[in-house]
Amino acid sequence: MDRPGAGGRTAGPALQPVRRVAQVQGSDLHFWIYGERPADGSAADAGAVAGESAAGAGAAESTAGGDLPEQRGPEAPLLVMVHGLRGTHHGLEPIVENLPGHRAVVPDLPGFGDSGPMTERAHDVPGYAALIVELIELLGGRERPVVLLGHSFGSIVAAHVVSSRPDLVRRLVLVNPISTPALRGPRVLLSRLTSLYYTVGTALPPKLGRSLLANKWVVLGASRAMLRTSDPQLRRFVHDSHLRHFSRFHSPQLLSETYAASVGGTVADYAAELRVPTLVVAGASDEIAPLEGQRALVEQLPDAELVVIPEVGHLVHYETPAAAAEAIERFLERP
Repeated sequence: MDRPGAGGRTAGPALQPVRRVAQVQGSDLHFWIYGERPADGSAADAGAVAGESAAGAGAAESTAGGDLPEQRGPEAPLLVMVHGLRGTHHGLEPIVENLPGHRAVVPDLPGFGDSGPMTERAHDVPGYAALIVELIELLGGRERPVVLLGHSFGSIVAAHVVSSRPDLVRRLVLVNPISTPALRGPRVLLSRLTSLYYTVGTALPPKLGRSLLANKWVVLGASRAMLRTSDPQLRRFVHDSHLRHFSRFHSPQLLSETYAASVGGTVADYAAELRVPTLVVAGASDEIAPLEGQRALVEQLPDAELVVIPEVGHLVHYETPAAAAEAIERFLERP
């Protein structure tokens, strides 16, 4: 299904990523490079991988090696993006599409999408952060620090990366960051029911557990609860994306482990260590990451900017990617 874009645009030739695969923390990590042509100079749709969505169907695949993206010029940082719980790289593509002058790398976190689980780390915030650190180093981050972006659960992972390895990150972008404890927020009852849902899904035999956790109507219910737009085309796109990718997890146990990590802490836990310039992009009606918590987070950071996008909740990356990209563009142009 075509993706609605700014001004009605849909995914086009600019959004033709190259897929790479690397062994990172024991995972067959799949990540997508945007804004780079394949090393052999061929069109990006050569060697397309069967089963990808319209945006990803043009991805050429190879093993990571010496042809990873270079960071060209002093003002051309590489963007590394971390998706949220149950997401894949597809969810962040609408933002990438609206940053056509930038190069970005977006992985499927281990255990989700095409990436295999980690064998050397737990699937929690420190585990995923260690993987992102290794990926940034693989991309040359020791020599040229990257811009790190995290959405939702990915914001906690990104904050952990910056707190432990600030030398690898020149700027930090947090989209719908988790700043309020999930079990003490405005939807505490729903959070507790969600926790019970994952607990039951893990306790059941694997086949039954997967059926429960991947249930179409549960996925659509969550999708509808998060959506704020009334645009029917955009609503169909978001529902279709969630149905395609929200249940691409390795196992109920891995999903439950990651869910527990997602509600076990917030970005605010790392506020004292977040000394890099930081942009927080918030949805005005986000009930998962309430605006009050975003304002409190920004007040704790020494160099932070808050951009609030009206009439959107926790799906900024789907509903208002152009507005998010505009804020990111301004932030990256700051001296």
